[in-house]
Amino acid sequence: MGNRGMEELIPLVNKLQDAFSSIGQSCHLDLPQIAVVGGQSAGKSSVLENFVGRDFLPRGSGIVTRRPLILQLIFSKTEYAEFLHCKSKKFTDFEEVRQEIEAETDRVTGTNKGISPVPINLRVYSPHVLNLTLIDLPGITKVPVGDQPPDIEYQIKDMVLQFISRESSLILAVTPANMDLANSDALKLAKEVDPQGLRTIGVITKLDLMDEGTDARDILENKLLPLRRGYIGVVNRSQKDIEGKKDIRAALAAERKFFLSHPAYRHMADRMGTPHLQKTLNQQLTNHIRESLPALRSKLQSQLLSLEKEVEEYKNFRPDDPTRKTKALLQMVQQFGVDFEKRIEGSGDQVDTLELSGGARINRIFHERFPFELVKMEFDEKDLRREISYAIKNIHGVRTGLFTPDLAFEAIVKKQVVKLKEPCLKCVDLVIQELINTVRQCTSKLSSYPRLREETERIVTTYIREREGRTKDQILLLIDIEQSYINTNHEDFIGFANAQQRSTQLNKKRAIPNQVIRRGWLTINNISLMKGGSKEYWFVLTAESLSWYKDEEEKEKKYMLPLDNLKIRDVEKGFMSNKHVFAIFNTEQRNVYKDLRQIELACDSQEDVDSWKASFLRAGVYPEKDQAENEDGAQENTFSMDPQLERQVETIRNLVDSYVAIINKSIRDLMPKTIMHLMINNTKAFIHHELLAYLYSSADQSSLMEESADQAQRRDDMLRMYHALKEALSIIGDISTSTVSTPVPPPVDDTWLQSTSSHSPTLQRRPVSSMHPPGRPPAVRGPTPGPPLIPVPVGAAASFSAPPIPSRPGPHPSVFANNDPFSAPPQIPSRPARIPPGIPPGVPSRRPPAAPSRPTIIRPAEPSLLD
Repeated sequence: MGNRGMEELIPLVNKLQDAFSSIGQSCHLDLPQIAVVGGQSAGKSSVLENFVGRDFLPRGSGIVTRRPLILQLIFSKTEYAEFLHCKSKKFTDFEEVRQEIEAETDRVTGTNKGISPVPINLRVYSPHVLNLTLIDLPGITKVPVGDQPPDIEYQIKDMVLQFISRESSLILAVTPANMDLANSDALKLAKEVDPQGLRTIGVITKLDLMDEGTDARDILENKLLPLRRGYIGVVNRSQKDIEGKKDIRAALAAERKFFLSHPAYRHMADRMGTPHLQKTLNQQLTNHIRESLPALRSKLQSQLLSLEKEVEEYKNFRPDDPTRKTKALLQMVQQFGVDFEKRIEGSGDQVDTLELSGGARINRIFHERFPFELVKMEFDEKDLRREISYAIKNIHGVRTGLFTPDLAFEAIVKKQVVKLKEPCLKCVDLVIQELINTVRQCTSKLSSYPRLREETERIVTTYIREREGRTKDQILLLIDIEQSYINTNHEDFIGFANAQQRSTQLNKKRAIPNQVIRRGWLTINNISLMKGGSKEYWFVLTAESLSWYKDEEEKEKKYMLPLDNLKIRDVEKGFMSNKHVFAIFNTEQRNVYKDLRQIELACDSQEDVDSWKASFLRAGVYPEKDQAENEDGAQENTFSMDPQLERQVETIRNLVDSYVAIINKSIRDLMPKTIMHLMINNTKAFIHHELLAYLYSSADQSSLMEESADQAQRRDDMLRMYHALKEALSIIGDISTSTVSTPVPPPVDDTWLQSTSSHSPTLQRRPVSSMHPPGRPPAVRGPTPGPPLIPVPVGAAASFSAPPIPSRPGPHPSVFANNDPFSAPPQIPSRPARIPPGIPPGVPSRRPPAAPSRPTIIRPAEPSLLD
């Protein structure tokens, strides 16, 4: 390859890539892409070929590049090329690559000069390249030829802008030397996307084809029409050289000879030519790599710090050390007990913000799910009245009773108390399931030792099951105790006198009017698609109504639904829906909302559905009874009661209602206490005090603490990752010290690019430029007379190079005829200034005596300063 600078960068990038590969990551350097922009036949493809160091692009006169060529250079041990449009074929001969580019261009654009924005994608794999993207673009033209469209100029400009607008692209603005630079479309396009000039490099081609007696010295010295990064002159192979198969190396030697022998370029030959262009671009790549290093270093250091603590444990790790095993066993059992207690009792550290867990779920069972089960069990009014009437009649027997019998009240109450057993036992089952889930979550930290985890789960779960039996026995005992004695002297019991006066309307338990029972989001699921489909609203449930709003601010109310005659029914989940649904309907067959007989409300989980149902029950909205039960009740309820029996039924009904409320209140209070005492607190004490003894008795310590293969692999991976991170940081440090970053040149006056009129490159006063490399003075013909009055330090270069001397009139034209270097303003940082910028105008300056061999400089008068 012909690009040695790139070859020197390859080992650095490969080291970085290898370091990151060793830790299982990719090194995203995202090297800049290099786009070549210029007019037709300006030599763009030749410049690109010279950078790659391979001869493979189509060449000729007129428009040759008629489609963008995206050339991806990929580092590989073998050298070959591959096209995206024929991936199966590998090209090892680069002459075939050129022919394929020409054929693919003709296939899309035809053979009569047509163009297309569809790019050709070519990948070149080689051990001599970096992972780079180079883009060869069609030349900018103004007059359509052949099959080209009338707006060919705008099409090509849009195509070029599409590729050079990316911030990470370097723009090579190619202009032939035999063309007026002020008319360069390449420089104007580059200015549009890169107004600061940070990524634009001017390239002047065809220096060997300029008219005799003319040269581009002022342009290449960046004095005339300056660019921030300056210009680099190159001499490409002629068409005759290409047809004669002139080698790229021979062409580079001829180019070097041209610059060294040409009188106008001899003094700057080391800053001209393809090798210097390669060096400049490679330095830009080096700068980019160095700019990427701080972010990469920071990323690696953060990973290293996160591993430090764990690696510290493994540095002196000995798997078979019995002391280590004993210590680890004690620590893990102790930690398991702490984690279990924190999950049950709650803790401020490691809070789960995604879902309820442990004690919060048990609390929900105690205060939402269990009351819901109790309310759901509540008796149906018609069934209860029928049972009371049968009880009264059966107690009186053949006689007609004059008084309301106590025994009927006791029989009905005992029957209702027995019904409490089912929800109470269900509550215990739910709590046990949560406890077992909590144990499993806490043992996840023991996954490094599978046998220890398995034994811990088995022992604790067995103990919980043992406590289950005792807890259920105790709860059944509580219910039997309630059955054994009906305390009619309870302070909350209404008694016979109050029961007879009480209105049946108070029968329906309601909360305080306007008390808000619940707020939350629900989705109305059964709105038709014509009316907007299912939609989420903010619902507010009070003791008297259900309202929904647009959002939680509760400013825009959509509807308010009274709770009278409402009931709840379950709805099957839809086939395509992942939501859980329940419905509210009116028992009198009226529309609930607009033309809907029922509204279907959807929640994300079944737990949310149960919770909302419990809230509705608190508001007096009960679940729908099965249709079959309702029909049976209707058939049996055919008898009629006499007025005296009706009064007796009403009295006992109120007494039963009052006493059952007392029992429910007592059970709701005692259930959580019983479960906490007999099950949860006992389990915590068992884990803290007895679990370790059970573990020792179940198996020997060595088998319990046998490490899993996954844990051993994880430990090895972690240690390897730790050392690989340190190695990667060391490599980054080496790259930082072995490479040098060049500073961005200071801005120049490039307003000439914004001017619409064409400027002729006449010898007017040259703009100040600072594009010379730091510390390198320009070639001056003849010695510089005398020592400088004020030596200028290199560090102060920027302050001297940017502004021109204030209020100084332009030099006399005769000065330029003598080629006197003093006649122009200062050009580079290291040149000594003849008059310090701080001296005010009109003060006479000390000038050194002129050398005898140089002509005397006649200075014009300065009327503007003396008047």
